[in-house]
Amino acid sequence: MKETLRFSNLDRKKTIDELSKEAFDLVVIGGGITGAGIALDAASRGLKTALVEKGDFASGTSSKSTKLIHGGLRYLKQFDFWLVKEVGSERAIVHNLAPHLVLPEKMLLPLIEGGSYGKWLTSIGLKVYDILAQVTGDDKRQMLDKKQALKLEPLLPKKILNGAGYYAEYRTDDARLTIENIKTSLQYGAKALNYAEVTDFLYGDEKVAGVKVKDVATGDEFEIKSRYVISAAGPWVDELRSVNNSKKGKRLHLTKGVHLVFPHEKLPVKQSVYFDIPDGRMMFAIPRGKITYIGTTDTNYNSDKDNVQTDLADAIYLISAVNNMFPKIQLEMEDIISSWAGLRPLIHEEGKSASELSRKDEIFTSDTGLISMAGGKLTGYRKMAERVVNRVAKKLEEDHGVEVGKCKTDVIPLCGNDFKRSKHVEKYIAKVYGQIKSDGFSEHDAWYLVTTYGVQTEQILKYYTGFKNKDIYTRLIRAELKFGIENEMVLNPMDFFIRRTGRLYFDIDSVRTFMEPVLEDIKKAYGHDAQQMNAFREKMEEELEKHSDFSLERAF
Repeated sequence: MKETLRFSNLDRKKTIDELSKEAFDLVVIGGGITGAGIALDAASRGLKTALVEKGDFASGTSSKSTKLIHGGLRYLKQFDFWLVKEVGSERAIVHNLAPHLVLPEKMLLPLIEGGSYGKWLTSIGLKVYDILAQVTGDDKRQMLDKKQALKLEPLLPKKILNGAGYYAEYRTDDARLTIENIKTSLQYGAKALNYAEVTDFLYGDEKVAGVKVKDVATGDEFEIKSRYVISAAGPWVDELRSVNNSKKGKRLHLTKGVHLVFPHEKLPVKQSVYFDIPDGRMMFAIPRGKITYIGTTDTNYNSDKDNVQTDLADAIYLISAVNNMFPKIQLEMEDIISSWAGLRPLIHEEGKSASELSRKDEIFTSDTGLISMAGGKLTGYRKMAERVVNRVAKKLEEDHGVEVGKCKTDVIPLCGNDFKRSKHVEKYIAKVYGQIKSDGFSEHDAWYLVTTYGVQTEQILKYYTGFKNKDIYTRLIRAELKFGIENEMVLNPMDFFIRRTGRLYFDIDSVRTFMEPVLEDIKKAYGHDAQQMNAFREKMEEELEKHSDFSLERAF
């Protein structure tokens, strides 16, 4: 009987050996949400699928979004009804696939004097939004008068407030959504590897027939043979088109989006607010546990794609916008506790500014058969995957006489999901709290575990009982790390603190507190030497500074 490999870098050599020796129907380049969705769609239709990612999974755009599964209300202003309809409908589907990870979130849209949205147009717009997105029940939009709006959010500007729209969106952790899609694809036979960079393509009869890959962890090189290759490399799509000598016609236009994180007590909004800023754009303020985060910017980007940073101008712009909308709040630079900056890989359109560019996705196919997926939104990842896998399915039938079934990812629950609806998630949180409160954990700790791992929390709590540290939080973080190493391809502390747990963004003090025990357990797991561990420590300290230090000294 063939050994089943763990989804773990502890089995990295065996995984690479299998990728090298087997022939695949499809190789997917890029381990962000688009690549993850494609891998699940293809594998669940019976295609033998491999996915490779040059960094960690979700380390590009897919850990740096606004972390909303939202219907794109602002696209109504651009009369992009098709996009609103598709992504609006997708919200409920993705929520059902992972109700612990995609959480209902009421959104308040203040109507202010001289603002982007008037009362009548907002009422009509939200109604159209409800219809296009097939919104039902309590999630349907409500129009609030000034008094009702202030009751929901007392921080709003009383003097210029005329009322508000109140409607439903969904909040998520984009990196967790990505990793759970990949893990679910493994249940259908897919293979996936992080830190595996595609350096070139294999060709047969002048058609792409696989990829050449560099193992970033060791420097070794290997090849993966495949009938078809899809590049879902986000901001790096054009680089791979260049390697394939097919970068012509349409191209990417990269824009940068920045988010800042504050302690909730510094920006104590009661629920998410989508509000005007003086330059005519819109912005979010979203409470999440102990913190509130705000965003986003939308500026052209032409610098290093592997090192996107929040700069002083970004921070000043966002803080000024918040202070303008919430007159009782006066945020300052030193109030920032964390941040993130990511890129949007949009399709270039002549004469349009960054914020005017469409979020639609497009598929490019080169003369040699390389299929590239570009553009799109987090919310639309599943439909993007369906469209591009449909194209591969058609080619398989034409070229090889192989019939492939239709997409069924709308009914495949993601890893960690054993819930029918939101109320079952709430019951499970209460159950977990009942299990851990006697040790001294809070209700927030139970909420964090369930909304991060779903029912996989049970495994983490089993690991927790095996650790003997006096401090309960040290035991818990070691249990989370053990789960990440054995089941989620965690290779280094950045994978764990940034992508698997979101702690660098949402609980940055815990990163500082628990860095050493995490480093120690990674050393034990992989047998790293002192030099490697020092390199990890230095890199993690760089990340802490990059995401939280906005002093003038650093800026200049």
